[in-house]
Amino acid sequence: MIRNMLLMPRLSLLCLLLVITGCATVPGEPDPRDPWEGFNRGVHEFNADFDKKILKPVAERYVKTIPRPARTGITNFFSNLGDIVVLTNDLLQFKSRQAASDFARLLWNSTAGLAGFIDVATPMGLPKHREDFGQTFGYWGIGPGPYLVIPFLGPSSLRDGTGLAVGYFQFNPVHNINDNMTRNAVFGLSIVDMRAGLLYTTRMLEQGALDPYLFMRDSYMQMRENLVYDGNPPIAEFDFDELDDFD
Repeated sequence: MIRNMLLMPRLSLLCLLLVITGCATVPGEPDPRDPWEGFNRGVHEFNADFDKKILKPVAERYVKTIPRPARTGITNFFSNLGDIVVLTNDLLQFKSRQAASDFARLLWNSTAGLAGFIDVATPMGLPKHREDFGQTFGYWGIGPGPYLVIPFLGPSSLRDGTGLAVGYFQFNPVHNINDNMTRNAVFGLSIVDMRAGLLYTTRMLEQGALDPYLFMRDSYMQMRENLVYDGNPPIAEFDFDELDDFD
């Protein structure tokens, strides 16, 4: 259930579209992208149970007790930390113009924005971009590999899960906090704040999906393909030989 955060606004929109149109995959029909479906469904159920019993109640309490301006500041702070990963992947994908914008955004928010608690960059015309190592691997031609549900983290793929690990262990400042108690507290706060921002999205998922697992898998895979290709994924060629099946 927990992810970077970088992806969920687009996932929310995609979820809404899938609610309207229905899941792309027919329930019970094997999907070649998901050869580990049995394992993944088990992890999905574990994550859903953990979220229902622990994470979601904590996030709801967080929303009720922490004033909105404070929550906005906390969200901005972690978003600013995430811009370090974004900028790194801008450079790895040779997006020089976007890298310049994201560097300026990081600089302004880290200084005038008081370590990122105030987003001064967006009103200045420096929008938030979303890049991660999974997207960079895709940019360099590495396919997503099998769909993978990670315990506590949720939907991913072999490629994106590897990218997530690289981003956290190598570039996330939270991981480099030496004091274990402080590091765990900051990381826990980031998770609760992220989950609080997804309360509406998951409520929509629970109400609209016939099979939440298929719903999440299909929306995630489509979203990631869209991100890797910057909104212009290749159009699959239609196999006219399949029309013979209807003769």
